[in-house]
Amino acid sequence: MREAYLYEKLDNNRVQCNLCSFRCKLSDGYKGICEVRKNEGGTLYTLVYGKAIAKAVDPIEKKPLFHFLPGTKSFSIATVGCNFRCLYCQNWEISQYPREQNTIIGEDYPPERVVEDAIATGSKSIAYTYTEPTIFFEYAIDTAKLAKEKGLKNIFVTNGYMTKEAIDEMAGLIDAANVDLKSFSDAYYLQICGGARVKAVLESIEYMKKKGIWVEVTTLIIPEVNDDPAEIMEIAEFIKSVDPAIPWHVSRFHPAYKFDNVMPTAVEVVRNIRRIGKSVGLKYVYTGNIPGDDGEHTYCPKCGELLIARYGFEIVANTIKDGKCPKCGEKIDIVWG
Repeated sequence: MREAYLYEKLDNNRVQCNLCSFRCKLSDGYKGICEVRKNEGGTLYTLVYGKAIAKAVDPIEKKPLFHFLPGTKSFSIATVGCNFRCLYCQNWEISQYPREQNTIIGEDYPPERVVEDAIATGSKSIAYTYTEPTIFFEYAIDTAKLAKEKGLKNIFVTNGYMTKEAIDEMAGLIDAANVDLKSFSDAYYLQICGGARVKAVLESIEYMKKKGIWVEVTTLIIPEVNDDPAEIMEIAEFIKSVDPAIPWHVSRFHPAYKFDNVMPTAVEVVRNIRRIGKSVGLKYVYTGNIPGDDGEHTYCPKCGELLIARYGFEIVANTIKDGKCPKCGEKIDIVWG
């Protein structure tokens, strides 16, 4: 166990965790909603520090990040646990493991080794992903500090349910984030994600941008759950209000976990949602989980020229010159390194 960051001591050996927006108040001996932070004698501990359950070298496009270090590799790690309980979670075996098995598992994998292995694989960044990185915050932040010293970038793939205090700690260390904006409805977050509220996610997106973190947004489109055009319009308008250059990934749902009886999203529904996003004025809207679709490509937001062609997570062609469209000279919003 390692003493946690971002908590305060209360009376009678109670503590309040200020890491995620649930802000759990815990009596002595109790765990937070994430099941990986525990009050022991009035001190809050993380139970997953240096305990990696997954590690891999991924194309950065898999995060998905299309406008941050495109074409590079990202060394990706995770621990068990999550502060959400999404009924369709693709990685539920590890995200829900502490909750369903009442134990913590993982390989001893300290930050120093993570950074060494990232460099050895030729990765340009480390991604804290697969489960919710907020719940292994201490591990991620300590790794990010070492990674920065070695010239690596750091990425959160997150549900966005962290506090402003957490984002303040991330600023200057975490360079980019892909945030799941799952819905624009509190009912969705309450019933499907386990008691959360959408407002905290919206505030995180706004605050990350304010603190200089590169942000891309993903929305998984589930049939008859969050595919209503009116709600989609609200999401698109919110993203535009923060910055119309934020890339928005609208992804096709596939059955998983407790939503294994729900049909996959129709491809045309995802394509139509992309059209809605572009009609609102978003510069870059992408379709996800549809390999070979035109919506995987990057086009110039001014003249429509094809700039980056992709197939799945692979870049097939890139015609951008000096950060600009070669046809009309429009500056393209991409972080190259």
